[in-house]
Amino acid sequence: MHVIIDGYNLLAVTGRSGAGPHSEMARESLLRLLSAYRHRKGHALTVVFDGWQRGQPIEGREHRSGVQVIYSKRGEKADQVIERLAREFGAECAVVSSDHEVIRAAQSQGALTIKAPEFADKLRAPSFPERPMPHKELAKDGEPPSRRGPEKKGNPRKLPKALRLRSRQLKRF
Repeated sequence: MHVIIDGYNLLAVTGRSGAGPHSEMARESLLRLLSAYRHRKGHALTVVFDGWQRGQPIEGREHRSGVQVIYSKRGEKADQVIERLAREFGAECAVVSSDHEVIRAAQSQGALTIKAPEFADKLRAPSFPERPMPHKELAKDGEPPSRRGPEKKGNPRKLPKALRLRSRQLKRF
């Protein structure tokens, strides 16, 4: 699985802004966090940062601590680079962004999409998270409360199919 990350989008969520959200110190801090995640999970990571206003005339690429870093060229936004990478990798990638246009473009290519706050939680999670025990509330008669009316069929505790699929996909992260 190749994970493509909107760098400044994730920086805004993780709170690693240092001197400012676009500072070198903030980017380095995020790259250290991503490197630790990469070593924990083994996914290929690509972080894309905006360079469209004061970037170089060509796209900049470098590897740092096992993470590929791309700076978009002047005149090109990071969103455009992410959309191009999503087309290139298709269903073999996951895109981390909270930008709705990027999410729609990635989903149209079959890529898994994860919003930045959700991925930030995964970054902060320990290697072996403790699993909380499920808690069932019981009604006065000792039976679990029913959330559905008597006319509905099926297991009321089972998630809808689309949510179960997304849950299975996110377990890899």
